[in-house]
Amino acid sequence: MPKKVKAGLPRTDDADGALFPAPVTTADRIVLEIRKFIAAAIFFNTQAADKVGLGLTDMQLMHMLALYGASTPSSLAALTGLSSGGVTVALDRLEKAGYLRRKPNPADRRSLLVTLIPARLQRFVDMYVGIEGETRRQLATLPQNDLEAVVRFFEAMSAAQIDRD
Repeated sequence: MPKKVKAGLPRTDDADGALFPAPVTTADRIVLEIRKFIAAAIFFNTQAADKVGLGLTDMQLMHMLALYGASTPSSLAALTGLSSGGVTVALDRLEKAGYLRRKPNPADRRSLLVTLIPARLQRFVDMYVGIEGETRRQLATLPQNDLEAVVRFFEAMSAAQIDRD
């Protein structure tokens, strides 16, 4: 089948006319595997959210609070790309469900800090034990230099301003 080049990544047409990446370089393979991992992670998180009666956005906001700690709603909006109104609505749902609380921000009396309620989180921890364990098992197979390269890569990706448009 003929190869097409789009945005630097060779692509191949399949029998149904869908396009899928045809990795050529190691970087192509990494990009492809990251895309597969992200897609699988989104579906995993969607299923986890469904199990506890939450929407995916609500679940992801909880992840952000777990990762970054107490945050203001405006910080969560900046981290997620959600509108301030969208963050407020999701926080309202999570607060009503008993997963978080809002309290006055000691650094700025005009704002609030949003914090998770640790006692309510064990159910979530239990859902992620398997995937975290497998991640640690896979990482244990890599030499220290490779692990440090992986950390540098993900730190750089986290720090990069990704255009959400």
